[in-house]
This record gives sequence, C-alpha cells and structure tokens, in this order.
Amino acid sequence: MKERALKLLTRLLLPGLVVILWEVIAIRIGKPGVLPRVESVFAVLEHPSTRVLTGNSLLECVYVSLARVIVAFILAIAIAVPTGIFMGRYQVVKDLVDSLVELFRPVPPLAWVPLILAWTGITSLAEILPWRVEDALLWNIQLSMLLIIMIGVFFPVLLNTIHGVQSVPPQIIEAAQTLGAREQAILTRVILPHALPFILTGIRVGLGVGWMCLVAAEMLPGSTAGLGYLIWYAHELMRSDIVLAGIVIIGLIGTAFDQALRLIESKYFSWNE
Repeated sequence: MKERALKLLTRLLLPGLVVILWEVIAIRIGKPGVLPRVESVFAVLEHPSTRVLTGNSLLECVYVSLARVIVAFILAIAIAVPTGIFMGRYQVVKDLVDSLVELFRPVPPLAWVPLILAWTGITSLAEILPWRVEDALLWNIQLSMLLIIMIGVFFPVLLNTIHGVQSVPPQIIEAAQTLGAREQAILTRVILPHALPFILTGIRVGLGVGWMCLVAAEMLPGSTAGLGYLIWYAHELMRSDIVLAGIVIIGLIGTAFDQALRLIESKYFSWNE
C-alpha cells in the first residue's frame, strides 16, 4: 500500500510542479491571451457540456474527435496487420513491397495534406456510403482527416507486425510443419499469437501518432467540430484558456488509451516480457 502511494506521488510530482510553475508565470506575465491562469483553464474544463466558441460543447468536440480517430485507427490496422504478416512471412512479398514502404515511411503525414485535399476535397464519410445517411457524426468525418490519421497509424503498426512475425523462432515453425500443420494453421496458430505482443506495441505507438495527427487534420477545410478545430478557432480569438483546455483533454485521452493498451499487454502478454 505504501509502495503504491509512493509510486502515485512520484508520478504526480512533476505534473504538480509544472502546474505551479505555470501559475507563477501566468501571474507574472499578467496576459491571459498569452498564458491564462490555471483556474481559467479549469473553469472551462469544469463545464464540458456548456457550448463554447464553435457552438459545440467540449463533450461534443471530444465525441467527434474520438469518432474520427477510431474509424481511421480501425481502417489503418485492418490494412497494416495483414500486410505486415505477409511481408514478415513471405520474402517475395517483402521484396515487392519493402522499397515502397521505405520510400514513404519517412514522409510526415502532414506533408500529404495538399495532395489529399486535392484528391478528396471536403468529402465526408456519409457522402460515399451507398445509402442515405442522416447521422450528423458521419457528415463530420471527412475523408481527408481519415487519410492523414491513417498514415500516422499505419507505419508503426506495419513495422512492428513485420518484426513480430520475423521474430518467431524457426524451430517452432518447423515443428508445426513436421506435425502436419498447413500454412493457414501456421499463420493463425503459430505466427500470429507470437507476433501479437509486437503488434500491440505498434498499435500503441500508432495510436499516439494518429492522435497527434488529429489536431492538424481537424484544422483542414471542412471541419466544423472537434478538439483540433476548437483549439485553432480559440487561438484566432486569443482564447488561450480554451486552447489549453483542449490540449489538456487531448493529453488525458491519449494517456487513457495508452494505459488501456498497457493493461491489455501486461494482462495477456506478460509471457513475452
């Protein structure tokens, strides 16, 4: 019990010092538009359902941002994991795809913004569905934002999946083949379970990168809601208290996602440590 309390205190020490330093500097500067006091930011956070500058509440902005990230996250994983498994398992696939991956991997997701906007404009997810959509949320999920977030998520997941597949000891695969296992069984029952901890690590990293891309993606044309849009709009009106409130929310949600994935990793994949 004492160890847990000490560990918690140690984790909160530096953030607490940062808050104190922030408050001291804010008082010293005396310019809320440059650096608001802590109480001003907490006043915004205390009323998450109150409508702010954009006409949406903080909760509504969080809802829209989470929807964009989750959709892009699922799509990126659905492409990256199978691609990584085949690249890691079959040398011919890796030889075919690897040069393209290494060419585009160092390119920052934001460098794609001009091209993505030219390709998709402000088209929303609702517009490309084959049925009529009335849900306002789907109209707020633009393809341009999805693609930028997907690029951020894709490469960490892909590279960790390849590494996980290639880290399977050859003796285990040979033993499975000796026992008569077919290639499909080897992929699903031998390689995939062994690679899962590596894939989860890639998902953790990719989710962090994707969450960072969110703010920039929501500043693109066509966005009318979301935390990134709120931060940019508040900046234009010199409402630094709302800017910092949005930053705090993004940090808290990102931390929550990471801790959840860490918990899954420690609970189900502790054998890999």
